[in-house]
Amino acid sequence: MSSAVAERLRGAGAAAWPTVPDAVLDDEDCQLALWMLFELHFRGFDDADTDLEWDPDLIALRGDLEARMEAELRAATRGVVDGAPDSGDLAEDLFAFIGADDAPSVASYLHRHATAEQVREYLRDKSVYALKESDAHSFVLGRLDGPAKAALAEIQYDEYGSGRPESLHSTLYAQTLEAAGLDPTYGAYLHEMPVETLAVNNLHPLLAMRRRLRGASMGQMATFEATSSSPCRRIAAGIERVGLPAEAAVYFHEHVEADAVHEQVALRDVCAGLVQADPSLREDVLFGAAACLHLDGVWARRILARWGALPAFASTTSVQVAS
Repeated sequence: MSSAVAERLRGAGAAAWPTVPDAVLDDEDCQLALWMLFELHFRGFDDADTDLEWDPDLIALRGDLEARMEAELRAATRGVVDGAPDSGDLAEDLFAFIGADDAPSVASYLHRHATAEQVREYLRDKSVYALKESDAHSFVLGRLDGPAKAALAEIQYDEYGSGRPESLHSTLYAQTLEAAGLDPTYGAYLHEMPVETLAVNNLHPLLAMRRRLRGASMGQMATFEATSSSPCRRIAAGIERVGLPAEAAVYFHEHVEADAVHEQVALRDVCAGLVQADPSLREDVLFGAAACLHLDGVWARRILARWGALPAFASTTSVQVAS
């Protein structure tokens, strides 16, 4: 699948797509193909015609892959979504929902136990997202209105450096990579990413680029923000513990404060505001939150197992939220 997409992007003419399997979440080939198709709407590729962004055949293939991924995620999260609290206060329900997650904590391991090479591996893994941080959610701005739109714009303004190019969070992360002795080039480490990392990163555009899923996209964003502040403090401490330069921790120190604010805005003003204006979106907001937690948990278990750390950290939640 990914080879066929690559050939099409390089101008090889019509492609006969392989059959899309029923299960794509743990299919590295399908997740890589989907990442490539989404990337056409972001930075693109040096050797691909920019007009391929709207090629009907590529759009159709992307739609098939998206539909399978969404169906798998809905099946995997149906139980927790159906069992979510419903007090009438969506923000408080989301805080409780996120806080109940029992995923293992990669941040805790990085804080106290990771080697310098494991920290660098984590930084490479995170680069797939952080070098285009929050870009997917900007697709949702035109699909919102009123208070929810203003609140999302506030979050995005912070993510984009509050008008200062040198403070773009993607720029700060590039500086983190460089300080850690890693390649800060956009997409430099894509070739070594496991399927779990590709799936985590594909979730963002999967939800954000369809107006039908705007509620799910905001639920995913809010969950991402609500599970970031305290873990970033631990990751920064871990970076400093293994002796990497202080500059390598600046990005994470920035997110300790920024995401503590963003979680409140995202849950209370964006998600709750969105559902107040359109109550039919409540279930989708919960689905987005659940999908985020599910894929993050799968990723965390994979990387901790690789490091031989899963048994000790299996019961330590990475979710630290305060309402």
